[in-house]
Amino acid sequence: MTDDTIIVDQSITNADSDSFSEKNCNMNITLDIIGGKWKLMLLNKIREECPMRFGVLRRKLPHITQATLTAQLKQLERDGVLLREAYAESPPRVEYKLSEIGKSLIPIMDSLCAWGEEYQRQTRPK
Repeated sequence: MTDDTIIVDQSITNADSDSFSEKNCNMNITLDIIGGKWKLMLLNKIREECPMRFGVLRRKLPHITQATLTAQLKQLERDGVLLREAYAESPPRVEYKLSEIGKSLIPIMDSLCAWGEEYQRQTRPK
């Protein structure tokens, strides 16, 4: 192998590595926003019945703690995925709905559900 060949191969590897790093970085940004045990489930529930109140979410996801639900909703609101509207009523009423950015996740959630169904179909014991 000549030195020229090594340089060409190295430049191809570096270009591929840069592309991989950029894609990986974008994926990490996405996972920071929607990753975790509950966020996608919360978004999917809110999508099904929008707007949705805190108590309804809590009932639809009975295994999530109130503290975790509150924290996850705050993070999704902070990241611009959810909109929160508080009403000055007694008792207080708070509703959550998908923002435009949140709505852009709908096809991604659909794809993830379809992938999960196909995965289960292929890996289920026969």
